[in-house]
Amino acid sequence: MKRMIPGVETLELDHLVLDYNGTLARGGRPIDGVAGRLRALAGELAIHVVTADTFGSVRRELEGLPVTVQVIGAENQGKQKAAFVGSLEGGVCALGNGANDGDMLEAARLGVAVLEGEGLYAPLLARADLVCRSVTEALDLLLDEQALAATLRR
Repeated sequence: MKRMIPGVETLELDHLVLDYNGTLARGGRPIDGVAGRLRALAGELAIHVVTADTFGSVRRELEGLPVTVQVIGAENQGKQKAAFVGSLEGGVCALGNGANDGDMLEAARLGVAVLEGEGLYAPLLARADLVCRSVTEALDLLLDEQALAATLRR
């Protein structure tokens, strides 16, 4: 995915990495509207969900969606998420909401903090490039070249 951002170099993204609980899902279930947006983005980005799978449901809940699931351990989750982002070749956009998402957002080319029903870890704001009111709005920004450019232009 290439996005022309006025006053900034072209934003080239190859991967989308999403935290699951609190970002993509609430109570272990995907938030309404997420599935269709992920399908729409799958033509442009490889989509990965990285999670400790608190509810043990991530693979079942995301079955049939064009995503890979990376389940991480309970210890040092932030470092594990950042290492996963660092292992990917090309530009990465990462979305998260929690304390364990800061390193991941900083490791990504574009880090997006998402405020959903479970809240947003306040210090994450300083580590994000963008803040969105919901995961669906964040995904819509990626889908809409003009909206993303309007937000990131200098």
